[in-house]
Amino acid sequence: MSFLDLPPLHRAAGLIRLPGSKSISNRTLLLAALAAGDTEIHDLLDSDDTRVMLASLRQLGIDIAPIGPDSYRVKGAGGVFPVKEASLFLGNAGTAFRPLTAALALAGGRYTLSGVPRMHERPIGDLVDGLRQIGAAVDYLENPGYPPLTLQPAAIRLDRPIRVRGDVSSQFLTALLMALPLSGQAAVIEMSTELISKPYIEITLNLMARFGVKVERQGWERFSISAGQRYRSPGTIHVEGDASSASYFLAAGAIGGGPVRVEGVGRDSIQGDVAFAAALEAMGARIEMGANWMEARSPAHGKLKAFDLDLNHIPDAAMTLAVAALFADGPCTLRNIASWRVKETDRIAAMAAELRKVGATVEEDADFIRVVPPASLTPSASIATYDDHRMAMCLSLAALGGVPVRILEPECVAKTFPDYFERYAEVTAPVIAIDGPSASGKGTVAARVATTLGYHMLDSGALYRLTALAARKAGVAWEDEAAVAAIAAALPAEFEGERILLSGEEVSEAIRSEEMGDGASKVAALPAVRAALLARQRAYRRWPGLVADGRDMGSVVFPWAECKVFLTASAEARAERRHKQLIAKGVPAKITPLLQDLRERDARDTARSVAPLQKCAEAELLDTSNLSIEQAVAAVLGCARERIH
Repeated sequence: MSFLDLPPLHRAAGLIRLPGSKSISNRTLLLAALAAGDTEIHDLLDSDDTRVMLASLRQLGIDIAPIGPDSYRVKGAGGVFPVKEASLFLGNAGTAFRPLTAALALAGGRYTLSGVPRMHERPIGDLVDGLRQIGAAVDYLENPGYPPLTLQPAAIRLDRPIRVRGDVSSQFLTALLMALPLSGQAAVIEMSTELISKPYIEITLNLMARFGVKVERQGWERFSISAGQRYRSPGTIHVEGDASSASYFLAAGAIGGGPVRVEGVGRDSIQGDVAFAAALEAMGARIEMGANWMEARSPAHGKLKAFDLDLNHIPDAAMTLAVAALFADGPCTLRNIASWRVKETDRIAAMAAELRKVGATVEEDADFIRVVPPASLTPSASIATYDDHRMAMCLSLAALGGVPVRILEPECVAKTFPDYFERYAEVTAPVIAIDGPSASGKGTVAARVATTLGYHMLDSGALYRLTALAARKAGVAWEDEAAVAAIAAALPAEFEGERILLSGEEVSEAIRSEEMGDGASKVAALPAVRAALLARQRAYRRWPGLVADGRDMGSVVFPWAECKVFLTASAEARAERRHKQLIAKGVPAKITPLLQDLRERDARDTARSVAPLQKCAEAELLDTSNLSIEQAVAAVLGCARERIH
C-alpha cells in the first residue's frame, strides 16, 4: 500500500492558483462536443475524470486537439455523435457517466457504458427511469438501478412532463437538462422530490445558456426547454478554478493563521461551493473576497467557533468543514448531507471512521454527522482514503494540529487535483528567508542551515546566475527582456546541497564567475524575468521546509515566511572574505578593487527600482562582521527554532 507521511504542520500562508473546476470542465467538454461549430476551451482541469470524458468523446468520433497547456479545440458534432456503436469505460467519473448516459440515449446508436466496481454501486435508477419515460431504450446489464448499462436506438416522445427525483443526486437532472435539446422537441421536467445540490444545477443552466440553450424554471420544481433550440459554440470559453478545491486551502488559512489566498474563483463565480467561505466566516474566520479570488485567515482571537449548519447546498465542500470541526471550540453538526452516502464512497461512514482516528468523538446518522473535537489530536494516524480524492485532501488538514499524519493511497487525488499535495506544501511548509548584501555569507549560511534542518534549499541568486548562463548558451542578449524571461520560465535548474545543476550538468563553479555575476545583476533588474521566476521559486517550498536565500525572498516571494533574517557585514569584512575565497581558488586578487566593487554593487542594489537591497521590517538583523560561519549558522538556527514551532 502506498502512503504519504505529512509532517506536523503549524502554519498555513501563501498563494494558490486553482486547477479548473471538474464540474465545469466535464460539462463544457460535452456541450462543446454537442454544439455546432468549434470551441476553444482554456484552463481545463487535467485529472482522471476529465481524461475519461476526453477519451470517451474521442471514441464517439469527436475531434479534440490540444492547442496549449490545459487548452483544447473541440470540433462540435452539431448534436449528432459520428460513432453509432461503442463500448465506453468511464472509471468512477459520475460527471462523465450520468450526462453521457442521457446524451447517448438520445443519439440513435448502440452503446455500452461501464466503470470501476464502485461506479457500479452508485445509483443511476432515477436517471434511467426519467429516460424510459420518454421512450429511451436503456437496460441494466447487472443489478437493476445501477451501472453498467446498454443503450439502443429508440423513438423519443416528449408529449408529457418527465418526472424525476432530485433527492439522491443532482447529476440526474443535469444529465436530462443537457441531453433534451438534442431531440429538438419542447421538454418539461418536474421534480417529484426536493432537489439537492441546487448550486450544481445553476452551473448546468449557466453553461447551457453560454452554448445558446435557455431553460425556464419555476422555482426548483419545474424546468422547461422550448422546441427548436440547438447548442452553438460560444467560440472561446475559460474554465473557472475549482471552488471545491478552494475549500481545502481556505480552511488551511482559517486553521493555520493565514493569509491563504486562492486565485481562479471568487465573488463572480458560477459555482455554489464559493458559499463555503461564508461557512468559514460563520466559524469566525476572517474572509476577504474579490471577483476572482478569496482569502482566509484565522479568527483574530481564539479558536474557530462551533457550528450547526444545513449543508445540502455545498455537499462536496462540506466535507472540508467536517475536518475544520477538529479545530473548533465545541461540537459541530453537519446536516442534510444524505448525498454523501452515494458518492465515491459512503462519505458519512468514511469521515466518521477517519475523524475518530485523530481523536474526535463522532456521531453519524442517515443524513448528518456530529463532530466533537478532542483536546489535542492523536498523532501518527493512518488515514484510509477509500479511493476517494476528497477524503485524502480533507484529512490532510489534520496535520495542521501539529501532529504527523499518514495518508494512505494518496494518488487517489488524481481524480480532480493530481498535484494537490505539492500545492498544499506550498502554503504549509515552513520557510526561512535569508537576505543580505553581496559577500555577507548568506549563501553559505543558508546551505548549512538547510543541511542541519534537513530542509530544501533555494539559492535565488543562483537562479539569476543560471538564467544569465542559459541565455549566454542560447545566444540571447541579457538586455532582451522577453527572450530572457522565456528562458527563465523554462529554466531546468536543480539544487543538490551545495551542487547546482543546469539541464543535469553541474555548473556550481561556472555561475560563480565575475561575468555571470554581472549577467545576473543585469537580468535580475528585468521585471519580466523576476515575474517569470516567481512561481518557480515558490514551487521550491516543500516539506519538511525550505531555506530561501535571495534579495526579495522575504518581501515578495515568501512574504509569509515564518523566519526572516537579514545578514550584513561591513564592506571591509566582506571584501576580505571575497579576497580569501579568490586566493583559495588560485585567482589573483587585491583587497582595494574588491572593496570598491562591493561598495559600487551595494549602491546599485540599494538604488535599483526592482527588488532593491533592503531589510524587511520583520526580519532579524544579524551582523556577521565578527562572526565565523559556524557562529552565523548557529544564530540563524536559533532564530528559526524560536519562530517555527
